[in-house]
Amino acid sequence: MILDCGSQFTQLIARRVREAHVFCEIHPPTRTLQWIREWKPTGIILSGGPMSVTDEGAPTFDPAILDVAPILGVCYGMQWIAHAEGGTLVGSGKREYGRAEVTVEEPTGVWARFAFREQTQVWMSHADHVETVPPGYLLTASSADNPVVGFRHKSKPIHAIQFHAEVVHTVRGADIIGGFLFDVCQATPDWTPGAFVEQEIAKIRETVGSAHVICGLSGGVDSSVAAALVHRAIGDQLTCIFVDTGLLRLHEREQVERTMGQHLGMKLVTVRAEERFLSALAGKDNPEEKRKMIGHTFIDVFEDAAAREGKNAAFLVQGTLYPDVIESFSPKGGPSATIKTHHNVGGLKPDMKFKLIEPLRELFKDEVRNVGRSLGLPEEMVGRHPFPGPGLAIRVLGAVGERDLDTLRRADAIYLEEIRAAGLYDEIWQAFAVFLPVRSVGVMGDGRTYEHVIALRAVTSRDGMTADWFAFPPEVLARMSNRIINEVPGVNRVVYDVSSKPPATIEWE
Repeated sequence: MILDCGSQFTQLIARRVREAHVFCEIHPPTRTLQWIREWKPTGIILSGGPMSVTDEGAPTFDPAILDVAPILGVCYGMQWIAHAEGGTLVGSGKREYGRAEVTVEEPTGVWARFAFREQTQVWMSHADHVETVPPGYLLTASSADNPVVGFRHKSKPIHAIQFHAEVVHTVRGADIIGGFLFDVCQATPDWTPGAFVEQEIAKIRETVGSAHVICGLSGGVDSSVAAALVHRAIGDQLTCIFVDTGLLRLHEREQVERTMGQHLGMKLVTVRAEERFLSALAGKDNPEEKRKMIGHTFIDVFEDAAAREGKNAAFLVQGTLYPDVIESFSPKGGPSATIKTHHNVGGLKPDMKFKLIEPLRELFKDEVRNVGRSLGLPEEMVGRHPFPGPGLAIRVLGAVGERDLDTLRRADAIYLEEIRAAGLYDEIWQAFAVFLPVRSVGVMGDGRTYEHVIALRAVTSRDGMTADWFAFPPEVLARMSNRIINEVPGVNRVVYDVSSKPPATIEWE
């Protein structure tokens, strides 16, 4: 169990634990001691957080939690343990942020895979620091700038570190987390895609019984894997509804019909709603307005189809993922800033008669892909890059027209085709073309042209939270540009986006 004290890295802790094949869940720090005991955790991780333990309203715990299960305090979690157990906590007035070299003073517990006095690089992000360890505790790690970087209890399985073992900048973070999971908690590494599939199939069958189920299929990884999992459990009791918004990539509808309908044998109903979406988008050039209009239109179209095709259905499948569940709470229950509205069938009206089935709600994106592979979905589907719910509408900047969509669709297909031909697709987190609302002067043959500009975007990332632009070989970029200009009518210039996130977002809108 991970108790989230507000760190931006809490989800990364969960991912690192899952990568070690150990199941974990993230919960708010407001869980009661009784609730935590009833959950029966093999171990508890107290995450980092932005506050000081002495701040009013800072996350806190019943000290008896230290006797429930083995404990690892990370950053804020370490400071809370030190404060609760009688150690000395000092506010430095400024944050220590970045790489640091730490020295292992006690190679046991979380440090069991290290040697005495071994030095290792870690990632710091804190303001307060522990000056002296609490009574009954031993120093386990130190640094030139911090006398206490880690400590453990002399006899109880309570461990703490002042840095983020979960981030890639901590060179041997996996060894530290593994030390806690396997040397301290004695956890069993049995969290695998196959085990999850078997468990979820049994749960779906028990929940659904003989009832009928409908699923909104987008063609993306999440909804496809959710549908395949439910179909494996209940077969023809499932009907999938695929809405062609007219905002899809080239041949996307045909691919979904081929894979889900013909290859997997699902009942698939396709709703052609291209004109309805384009009509709703007419004259809309504000990105948020476009997203909301697409979301509302999708809900209306899906509900109409569900009323026709799901007359006898009792359940609705959604591809909700674990980050969606986590984001539904914050440590203090407060709102977070809306950067972009997320488009999801989660906007369905509350008076719909369906009960929800969310078979992927315990999974991160990479785990969803592995479950899809274990279900036999083709790699071209489970390995595909993320695609936004509003589709190409937010990659045509400004107002959306059918001709502009066709231009973008063709340019995007050439771009992805060249990425695959170069063997680079799996090295990239996300790649796509963008139709810019500007024209540029060019020369073709002996004549002057004044035509459209296409921007290409490709980024590397582990989770989409941060991203770096991908450095294509120059000859690959040249080939992409030449093909798009020569093969897509109305385009005479191609540019490549070299912005990282932050400060830019991955999508342009």
